[in-house]
Amino acid sequence: MELYLDSADIKEIEEAFKLGFLTGLTTTPTFMAREGVTDIDGLILKLADMVPILQVEALGQTADEIVAEAYRQLEMGLKKERSVFKIPVSLEGVKACKRLADDNIMVNVHLVYTLQQAYMAMEAGATYVCPLVGRLQDQGHDALGLIEECVDAVNFYGYDTKIMFSSVRYPEHVRNAINAGVHVCTVPWKVMKNLTENNFTRVGTDQFFEDTRMMTKTVKSAMRKVNPTVLASLSIPEAIIKMTDYGFGCVTVLNADGSLKGVFTDGDLRRLIGSKGDAIMNTKLSDLDFSTPKSIETSALLNTAKDLFKQTHVDTLMVTENGVPVGMLDIQDLAG
Repeated sequence: MELYLDSADIKEIEEAFKLGFLTGLTTTPTFMAREGVTDIDGLILKLADMVPILQVEALGQTADEIVAEAYRQLEMGLKKERSVFKIPVSLEGVKACKRLADDNIMVNVHLVYTLQQAYMAMEAGATYVCPLVGRLQDQGHDALGLIEECVDAVNFYGYDTKIMFSSVRYPEHVRNAINAGVHVCTVPWKVMKNLTENNFTRVGTDQFFEDTRMMTKTVKSAMRKVNPTVLASLSIPEAIIKMTDYGFGCVTVLNADGSLKGVFTDGDLRRLIGSKGDAIMNTKLSDLDFSTPKSIETSALLNTAKDLFKQTHVDTLMVTENGVPVGMLDIQDLAG
């Protein structure tokens, strides 16, 4: 199924065709009016240079006027092999379609709302027949049924015509187009951008990135640029203030000579309050007994840190570099 962009917005046209696989662009005078276009011919020539195939309106009240308009645009610079002229379905329209088709000029007979209209366009040799699904559904009609009838007619009678699904309002319409077996679907950019979106896909992709990060990034890349250290000579209230300033739930306690004494955590604080009450207010860190802190080297992978958090049931690991404390890794830091 060919995929066209339906637009006259230069910025979104440039963005959409970066995808690299769109067949072409359909546009209308209505789109151009919305964009405030005053030089229609100038815009048409610009768009023709931007896209592989341009489908643009050839308006006229009579077949002669329609044919003349198509040739006028070709004479001003459009390429015959890369241009499709859109003609609203009517007796004059299909007459013009036949004349242009006989000259090997591609035609899209559009604004089709009935199978009878589509049939006349097919008989006239239209390259494309374009029912407007969204507009038909707005009026309460079975637009999908019409699309299926048009596809069946092409397949049954062997018309050399492509059925184009247009007036796409949401991604579900594209699924409808595929299921109906249409040959072409023309889609606005706001809908096209959502065609690859799915929450399950996004969650799975995010998980892949996270798992890759955990296997390839080191503790050093995730740790904060803060080394929360205090001297053992500080009182517990002073240590609590420093802990708050650092933004960690613990601090590394150093002796006067810079050697490691231990790690003081908010968990230690709660236990001391429970056992000694207000007496801890006059206690210094040097008066406490510390066990060997749980630590990890900066060069360790995040997966290793994750396993260590799970094994030790702590929320913060002391980070060392060649055995020297250089910071802390909080379990929340693993989330990136």
